[in-house]
Amino acid sequence: MKKHLSIIILLLFCAFANAQYQDGVGVEKLLQTDTTVIGQKIVFPTFPNAEVTICKVTIPPGKQTGWHKHEIPVFAYVEKGNLTVQLENGKEFHYAPNSTISEVFDSFHNGYNAGNEDVVLIAVYLGGKDVPLSVKK
Repeated sequence: MKKHLSIIILLLFCAFANAQYQDGVGVEKLLQTDTTVIGQKIVFPTFPNAEVTICKVTIPPGKQTGWHKHEIPVFAYVEKGNLTVQLENGKEFHYAPNSTISEVFDSFHNGYNAGNEDVVLIAVYLGGKDVPLSVKK
């Protein structure tokens, strides 16, 4: 019940966000989804010590994240560059600047930068204290 109430409060805040600020402040919804990019249902984990981590991830040209998976929900915003994410089955997803990502979980994937400029992501991890943000393959 407590988890559902938190989600309802968050949704109401987003729905009425423009009314909460003074004139001239805009709110642009970047992502609203209940599934990951491959259709997995998003389920918020419950941890005794819940923790949100926000990271700025920079992937230089020609570099990659390495194969990894997330066991917690992760959402990202592509601030700069073009990101390619490959799944184990060979399927690829391409993200341009200003794209949002509802990342896969419990599924190994690799992000790489095939472009000529840095890829810069802002990633939001919904985890818990001492819970790893990702697990290497």
